[in-house]
Amino acid sequence: MASRDVAFWKEAINDEMDSIMSNQTWELVDLPPGSKPIGCKWVFRRKYHTDGMIQTFKARLVAKGFKQREGIDYFDTYAPVARTTSIRTLFALASIHNLFVHQMDVKTAFLNGDLNEKVYMEEPEGFVLLGNENKVCKLVKSLYGLKQAPKQWHEKFDLAILSDGFRHNNVDKCLYSKTCDDYIVIVCLYVDDMLILSDDMKGIIETKKFLSSTFKMKDLREVDTILGIKVKRNSGGYALNQTHYIEKVVSKFSHLKIKDVNTPFDSSIKLENNDGRLVALLEYASAIGSLMYAAQCTWADISFAVSKLSRFISNPSVEHWKAIGRVLGYLKNTKELSLQYSKFPAILEGYSDASWISSV
Repeated sequence: MASRDVAFWKEAINDEMDSIMSNQTWELVDLPPGSKPIGCKWVFRRKYHTDGMIQTFKARLVAKGFKQREGIDYFDTYAPVARTTSIRTLFALASIHNLFVHQMDVKTAFLNGDLNEKVYMEEPEGFVLLGNENKVCKLVKSLYGLKQAPKQWHEKFDLAILSDGFRHNNVDKCLYSKTCDDYIVIVCLYVDDMLILSDDMKGIIETKKFLSSTFKMKDLREVDTILGIKVKRNSGGYALNQTHYIEKVVSKFSHLKIKDVNTPFDSSIKLENNDGRLVALLEYASAIGSLMYAAQCTWADISFAVSKLSRFISNPSVEHWKAIGRVLGYLKNTKELSLQYSKFPAILEGYSDASWISSV
Protein backbone atom coordinates (compact mmCIF):
# COMPACT_ATOMS: atom_id res chain seq x y z
CA MET A 1 0.00 0.00 0.00
CA ALA A 2 3.02 2.27 0.39
CA SER A 3 4.36 1.59 -3.12
CA ARG A 4 3.94 3.95 -6.09
CA ASP A 5 1.80 1.28 -7.83
CA VAL A 6 -0.81 1.47 -5.06
CA ALA A 7 -3.67 2.29 -7.49
CA PHE A 8 -2.93 -0.86 -9.56
CA TRP A 9 -2.68 -3.04 -6.44
CA LYS A 10 -5.97 -1.66 -5.04
CA GLU A 11 -7.71 -2.44 -8.33
CA ALA A 12 -6.26 -5.99 -8.25
CA ILE A 13 -7.41 -6.49 -4.62
CA ASN A 14 -10.94 -5.28 -5.41
CA ASP A 15 -11.06 -7.55 -8.47
CA GLU A 16 -10.12 -10.55 -6.34
CA MET A 17 -12.69 -9.71 -3.65
CA ASP A 18 -15.40 -9.19 -6.32
CA SER A 19 -14.66 -12.67 -7.70
CA ILE A 20 -14.77 -14.20 -4.21
CA MET A 21 -18.02 -12.46 -3.26
CA SER A 22 -19.83 -13.10 -6.57
CA ASN A 23 -18.82 -16.74 -6.27
CA GLN A 24 -20.24 -16.96 -2.71
CA THR A 25 -16.99 -18.56 -1.55
CA TRP A 26 -17.78 -18.29 2.15
CA GLU A 27 -20.42 -17.33 4.71
CA LEU A 28 -19.72 -15.48 7.96
CA VAL A 29 -20.48 -17.62 11.04
CA ASP A 30 -19.54 -17.94 14.69
CA LEU A 31 -16.68 -20.38 15.20
CA PRO A 32 -18.08 -23.69 16.53
CA PRO A 33 -16.52 -24.79 19.86
CA GLY A 34 -13.50 -27.06 19.38
CA SER A 35 -12.82 -25.81 15.82
CA LYS A 36 -9.70 -23.91 14.82
CA PRO A 37 -9.74 -21.41 11.94
CA ILE A 38 -6.87 -21.30 9.45
CA GLY A 39 -5.37 -17.93 8.55
CA CYS A 40 -5.15 -16.25 5.15
CA LYS A 41 -2.87 -13.71 3.52
CA TRP A 42 -2.69 -11.48 0.46
CA VAL A 43 -0.11 -12.44 -2.18
CA PHE A 44 0.91 -9.81 -4.71
CA ARG A 45 2.81 -10.34 -7.95
CA ARG A 46 3.37 -8.71 -11.29
CA LYS A 47 2.77 -10.86 -14.37
CA TYR A 48 5.06 -10.21 -17.31
CA HIS A 49 4.78 -10.67 -21.09
CA THR A 50 7.43 -12.88 -22.72
CA ASP A 51 9.28 -9.69 -23.75
CA GLY A 52 9.64 -8.62 -20.10
CA MET A 53 6.96 -5.87 -20.09
CA ILE A 54 4.42 -5.84 -17.22
CA GLN A 55 1.19 -7.55 -18.26
CA THR A 56 -0.98 -7.32 -15.13
CA PHE A 57 -0.88 -6.73 -11.38
CA LYS A 58 -2.29 -9.75 -9.55
CA ALA A 59 -3.58 -9.92 -6.00
CA ARG A 60 -4.56 -13.30 -4.58
CA LEU A 61 -6.21 -14.08 -1.28
CA VAL A 62 -4.55 -17.31 -0.20
CA ALA A 63 -5.64 -19.60 2.64
CA LYS A 64 -2.85 -20.86 4.90
CA GLY A 65 -3.39 -24.47 3.83
CA PHE A 66 -0.25 -25.63 5.64
CA LYS A 67 -2.30 -25.43 8.86
CA GLN A 68 -4.89 -27.92 7.58
CA ARG A 69 -4.94 -31.37 9.17
CA GLU A 70 -5.28 -34.48 7.05
CA GLY A 71 -8.43 -36.47 7.74
CA ILE A 72 -10.11 -33.47 9.40
CA ASP A 73 -10.32 -30.62 6.88
CA TYR A 74 -8.85 -32.36 3.83
CA PHE A 75 -8.49 -35.88 2.42
CA ASP A 76 -7.38 -36.33 -1.22
CA THR A 77 -5.21 -33.70 -2.93
CA TYR A 78 -4.13 -35.24 -6.26
CA ALA A 79 -4.97 -33.29 -9.44
CA PRO A 80 -3.50 -34.05 -12.90
CA VAL A 81 -2.14 -31.45 -15.36
CA ALA A 82 -1.47 -31.82 -19.09
CA ARG A 83 1.99 -33.14 -19.97
CA THR A 84 4.39 -30.89 -21.86
CA THR A 85 4.77 -33.75 -24.37
CA SER A 86 1.00 -33.59 -24.99
CA ILE A 87 1.19 -29.83 -25.59
CA ARG A 88 4.06 -30.26 -28.07
CA THR A 89 2.22 -33.11 -29.82
CA LEU A 90 -0.81 -30.85 -30.26
CA PHE A 91 1.31 -28.20 -31.99
CA ALA A 92 2.80 -30.90 -34.24
CA LEU A 93 -0.74 -32.04 -35.17
CA ALA A 94 -1.85 -28.43 -35.66
CA SER A 95 1.03 -27.89 -38.10
CA ILE A 96 0.34 -31.11 -40.06
CA HIS A 97 -3.45 -30.68 -40.27
CA ASN A 98 -3.50 -26.87 -40.40
CA LEU A 99 -5.60 -26.54 -37.22
CA PHE A 100 -6.60 -23.30 -35.52
CA VAL A 101 -5.18 -23.01 -31.99
CA HIS A 102 -6.83 -20.60 -29.56
CA GLN A 103 -6.28 -20.02 -25.88
CA MET A 104 -8.48 -19.26 -22.89
CA ASP A 105 -7.78 -18.60 -19.27
CA VAL A 106 -10.14 -19.44 -16.39
CA LYS A 107 -10.48 -16.46 -14.06
CA THR A 108 -9.93 -17.46 -10.41
CA ALA A 109 -10.15 -21.14 -11.38
CA PHE A 110 -9.77 -22.61 -7.88
CA LEU A 111 -12.77 -20.63 -6.58
CA ASN A 112 -15.01 -22.84 -8.75
CA GLY A 113 -14.37 -26.05 -6.80
CA ASP A 114 -16.99 -27.17 -4.26
CA LEU A 115 -15.78 -28.08 -0.78
CA ASN A 116 -16.94 -31.29 0.90
CA GLU A 117 -15.08 -30.69 4.18
CA LYS A 118 -15.83 -28.09 6.87
CA VAL A 119 -13.07 -25.46 6.76
CA TYR A 120 -13.12 -22.25 8.82
CA MET A 121 -10.89 -19.29 7.98
CA GLU A 122 -10.12 -15.93 9.58
CA GLU A 123 -11.52 -12.85 7.80
CA PRO A 124 -9.15 -11.35 5.21
CA GLU A 125 -6.99 -8.38 6.18
CA GLY A 126 -8.54 -5.08 5.12
CA PHE A 127 -12.02 -6.61 4.76
CA VAL A 128 -13.11 -7.31 8.34
CA LEU A 129 -16.72 -6.09 8.50
CA LEU A 130 -17.77 -3.76 11.33
CA GLY A 131 -19.66 -5.63 14.02
CA ASN A 132 -18.40 -8.98 12.70
CA GLU A 133 -14.88 -8.83 14.15
CA ASN A 134 -15.37 -12.08 16.07
CA LYS A 135 -16.86 -14.07 13.21
CA VAL A 136 -15.03 -16.44 10.84
CA CYS A 137 -15.48 -17.43 7.20
CA LYS A 138 -16.98 -20.87 6.71
CA LEU A 139 -15.72 -21.90 3.26
CA VAL A 140 -18.37 -23.16 0.85
CA LYS A 141 -16.16 -23.16 -2.25
CA SER A 142 -12.45 -23.88 -2.42
CA LEU A 143 -9.85 -21.12 -2.17
CA TYR A 144 -6.26 -20.77 -3.36
CA GLY A 145 -3.87 -22.26 -0.82
CA LEU A 146 -6.19 -25.04 0.37
CA LYS A 147 -4.66 -28.51 0.04
CA GLN A 148 -7.66 -29.85 -1.90
CA ALA A 149 -8.20 -26.76 -4.14
CA PRO A 150 -6.52 -28.12 -7.33
CA LYS A 151 -8.36 -31.44 -7.03
CA GLN A 152 -11.77 -29.80 -6.50
CA TRP A 153 -11.26 -27.48 -9.49
CA HIS A 154 -10.21 -30.32 -11.79
CA GLU A 155 -13.23 -32.40 -10.74
CA LYS A 156 -15.58 -29.49 -11.46
CA PHE A 157 -14.03 -28.82 -14.90
CA ASP A 158 -14.00 -32.53 -15.75
CA LEU A 159 -17.73 -32.94 -15.04
CA ALA A 160 -18.60 -29.79 -17.00
CA ILE A 161 -16.63 -30.60 -20.16
CA LEU A 162 -17.74 -34.27 -20.25
CA SER A 163 -21.36 -33.09 -20.04
CA ASP A 164 -20.83 -31.19 -23.33
CA GLY A 165 -19.99 -34.37 -25.24
CA PHE A 166 -16.20 -34.34 -24.86
CA ARG A 167 -14.28 -37.54 -24.14
CA HIS A 168 -11.09 -38.18 -22.19
CA ASN A 169 -7.86 -39.02 -23.97
CA ASN A 170 -6.68 -42.50 -22.89
CA VAL A 171 -3.13 -41.37 -22.12
CA ASP A 172 -3.54 -37.83 -20.76
CA LYS A 173 -6.54 -37.11 -18.53
CA CYS A 174 -6.25 -33.36 -19.20
CA LEU A 175 -6.88 -33.77 -22.93
CA TYR A 176 -10.48 -33.85 -24.14
CA SER A 177 -11.82 -34.29 -27.67
CA LYS A 178 -15.20 -34.05 -29.37
CA THR A 179 -16.12 -35.13 -32.91
CA CYS A 180 -19.09 -33.47 -34.60
CA ASP A 181 -20.44 -33.82 -38.16
CA ASP A 182 -18.52 -30.82 -39.47
CA TYR A 183 -15.59 -30.36 -37.06
CA ILE A 184 -13.30 -31.89 -34.43
CA VAL A 185 -12.32 -30.02 -31.25
CA ILE A 186 -9.52 -30.79 -28.79
CA VAL A 187 -9.26 -29.07 -25.40
CA CYS A 188 -6.05 -29.22 -23.37
CA LEU A 189 -6.13 -28.04 -19.74
CA TYR A 190 -3.09 -27.06 -17.65
CA VAL A 191 -4.55 -25.94 -14.28
CA ASP A 192 -6.32 -22.76 -15.53
CA ASP A 193 -4.63 -22.36 -18.92
CA MET A 194 -6.46 -23.87 -21.84
CA LEU A 195 -5.68 -24.62 -25.48
CA ILE A 196 -8.57 -25.17 -27.90
CA LEU A 197 -7.76 -26.75 -31.28
CA SER A 198 -10.09 -27.33 -34.20
CA ASP A 199 -10.09 -27.76 -37.96
CA ASP A 200 -12.99 -25.27 -38.18
CA MET A 201 -13.46 -21.89 -36.41
CA LYS A 202 -17.07 -22.92 -35.70
CA GLY A 203 -15.77 -25.61 -33.34
CA ILE A 204 -13.62 -23.10 -31.44
CA ILE A 205 -16.42 -20.50 -31.22
CA GLU A 206 -18.97 -23.03 -29.91
CA THR A 207 -16.51 -24.45 -27.35
CA LYS A 208 -15.66 -20.94 -26.11
CA LYS A 209 -19.38 -20.15 -25.84
CA PHE A 210 -19.99 -23.26 -23.74
CA LEU A 211 -16.99 -22.64 -21.45
CA SER A 212 -17.91 -18.95 -20.95
CA SER A 213 -21.46 -19.94 -19.97
CA THR A 214 -20.08 -22.37 -17.35
CA PHE A 215 -17.06 -20.51 -15.89
CA LYS A 216 -15.71 -16.98 -15.81
CA MET A 217 -13.35 -17.07 -18.79
CA LYS A 218 -10.83 -14.74 -20.39
CA ASP A 219 -10.57 -15.16 -24.17
CA LEU A 220 -6.93 -14.79 -25.24
CA ARG A 221 -7.82 -15.49 -28.89
CA GLU A 222 -5.03 -17.04 -31.02
CA VAL A 223 -2.41 -18.74 -28.87
CA ASP A 224 0.57 -16.52 -28.00
CA THR A 225 2.22 -17.94 -24.87
CA ILE A 226 1.61 -21.18 -22.96
CA LEU A 227 3.58 -22.08 -19.81
CA GLY A 228 6.16 -19.40 -20.67
CA ILE A 229 6.63 -20.86 -24.18
CA LYS A 230 6.19 -18.30 -26.97
CA VAL A 231 4.13 -19.67 -29.87
CA LYS A 232 4.31 -18.24 -33.39
CA ARG A 233 2.28 -19.38 -36.38
CA ASN A 234 4.05 -19.15 -39.72
CA SER A 235 3.58 -20.50 -43.25
CA GLY A 236 5.27 -23.80 -42.30
CA GLY A 237 3.24 -24.47 -39.13
CA TYR A 238 3.92 -23.56 -35.50
CA ALA A 239 7.22 -22.52 -33.91
CA LEU A 240 7.86 -22.68 -30.14
CA ASN A 241 10.62 -20.81 -28.31
CA GLN A 242 11.66 -19.92 -24.76
CA THR A 243 13.89 -16.92 -25.46
CA HIS A 244 12.63 -14.91 -22.46
CA TYR A 245 12.91 -17.90 -20.11
CA ILE A 246 16.51 -18.60 -21.23
CA GLU A 247 17.44 -14.92 -20.69
CA LYS A 248 16.07 -15.13 -17.13
CA VAL A 249 18.01 -18.34 -16.36
CA VAL A 250 21.27 -17.03 -17.87
CA SER A 251 20.95 -13.78 -15.90
CA LYS A 252 20.27 -15.76 -12.68
CA PHE A 253 23.59 -17.63 -13.11
CA SER A 254 25.52 -14.71 -14.64
CA HIS A 255 28.22 -15.07 -11.92
CA LEU A 256 29.42 -18.19 -13.81
CA LYS A 257 30.82 -15.84 -16.51
CA ILE A 258 28.92 -17.69 -19.24
CA LYS A 259 30.54 -17.70 -22.69
CA ASP A 260 28.70 -18.51 -25.94
CA VAL A 261 29.42 -22.05 -27.21
CA ASN A 262 28.07 -24.14 -30.11
CA THR A 263 27.46 -27.44 -28.29
CA PRO A 264 25.92 -28.15 -24.88
CA PHE A 265 28.47 -30.74 -23.74
CA ASP A 266 32.19 -31.36 -24.15
CA SER A 267 32.61 -35.12 -24.52
CA SER A 268 36.40 -34.87 -24.08
CA ILE A 269 35.91 -33.95 -20.41
CA LYS A 270 35.33 -36.94 -18.14
CA LEU A 271 33.04 -36.00 -15.27
CA GLU A 272 33.59 -38.01 -12.12
CA ASN A 273 32.14 -38.17 -8.62
CA ASN A 274 33.39 -35.45 -6.34
CA ASP A 275 35.59 -36.66 -3.46
CA GLY A 276 36.45 -33.17 -2.28
CA ARG A 277 34.49 -30.18 -1.01
CA LEU A 278 30.97 -29.78 -2.37
CA VAL A 279 30.24 -26.48 -4.13
CA ALA A 280 26.87 -24.65 -3.80
CA LEU A 281 24.64 -27.74 -3.51
CA LEU A 282 21.24 -26.00 -3.44
CA GLU A 283 22.15 -23.65 -6.28
CA TYR A 284 23.32 -26.63 -8.36
CA ALA A 285 19.96 -28.36 -7.84
CA SER A 286 18.23 -25.12 -8.85
CA ALA A 287 20.35 -24.90 -12.03
CA ILE A 288 19.50 -28.53 -12.94
CA GLY A 289 15.79 -27.81 -12.39
CA SER A 290 15.92 -24.71 -14.64
CA LEU A 291 17.70 -26.67 -17.39
CA MET A 292 15.28 -29.59 -17.06
CA TYR A 293 12.33 -27.28 -17.75
CA ALA A 294 14.00 -26.00 -20.93
CA ALA A 295 14.84 -29.58 -22.01
CA GLN A 296 11.26 -30.75 -21.38
CA CYS A 297 9.65 -27.88 -23.29
CA THR A 298 11.65 -26.91 -26.37
CA TRP A 299 15.38 -27.64 -25.97
CA ALA A 300 15.39 -31.43 -26.31
CA ASP A 301 19.02 -31.31 -27.50
CA ILE A 302 20.32 -30.52 -23.99
CA SER A 303 18.60 -33.62 -22.53
CA PHE A 304 21.77 -35.73 -22.54
CA ALA A 305 23.85 -33.02 -20.87
CA VAL A 306 21.21 -32.35 -18.19
CA SER A 307 20.77 -36.08 -17.52
CA LYS A 308 24.54 -36.51 -17.14
CA LEU A 309 24.96 -33.49 -14.85
CA SER A 310 22.00 -34.43 -12.65
CA ARG A 311 23.91 -37.53 -11.51
CA PHE A 312 26.18 -35.28 -9.44
CA ILE A 313 23.39 -33.33 -7.73
CA SER A 314 24.23 -34.65 -4.24
CA ASN A 315 27.89 -33.55 -4.34
CA PRO A 316 28.75 -31.04 -7.10
CA SER A 317 32.34 -29.91 -7.72
CA VAL A 318 33.92 -27.00 -9.61
CA GLU A 319 34.19 -29.24 -12.72
CA HIS A 320 30.46 -29.98 -12.62
CA TRP A 321 29.73 -26.25 -12.33
CA LYS A 322 31.92 -25.58 -15.39
CA ALA A 323 29.83 -28.13 -17.33
CA ILE A 324 26.62 -26.37 -16.17
CA GLY A 325 28.14 -23.10 -17.41
CA ARG A 326 28.73 -24.71 -20.79
CA VAL A 327 25.07 -25.82 -21.15
CA LEU A 328 23.99 -22.27 -20.23
CA GLY A 329 26.50 -20.89 -22.77
CA TYR A 330 24.92 -23.09 -25.45
CA LEU A 331 21.41 -21.89 -24.51
CA LYS A 332 22.57 -18.27 -24.51
CA ASN A 333 24.06 -18.73 -27.97
CA THR A 334 20.94 -20.41 -29.40
CA LYS A 335 18.19 -18.59 -27.43
CA GLU A 336 16.68 -17.04 -30.58
CA LEU A 337 16.14 -20.46 -32.20
CA SER A 338 12.68 -22.03 -32.24
CA LEU A 339 11.39 -25.56 -32.32
CA GLN A 340 9.62 -25.55 -35.69
CA TYR A 341 6.80 -27.98 -36.44
CA SER A 342 5.93 -28.32 -40.11
CA LYS A 343 3.66 -30.36 -42.38
CA PHE A 344 4.29 -33.84 -43.84
CA PRO A 345 6.47 -35.56 -44.92
CA ALA A 346 7.41 -35.73 -41.24
CA ILE A 347 10.37 -38.09 -41.41
CA LEU A 348 12.32 -38.17 -38.17
CA GLU A 349 16.06 -38.52 -38.74
CA GLY A 350 18.48 -39.22 -35.92
CA TYR A 351 22.27 -39.43 -35.86
CA SER A 352 24.33 -41.08 -33.16
CA ASP A 353 28.05 -40.91 -32.56
CA ALA A 354 28.29 -43.08 -29.48
CA SER A 355 31.52 -44.73 -28.47
CA TRP A 356 30.55 -47.84 -26.54
CA ILE A 357 34.21 -48.53 -25.66
CA SER A 358 34.80 -45.44 -23.54
CA SER A 359 31.06 -44.95 -22.96
CA VAL A 360 31.16 -41.20 -23.67
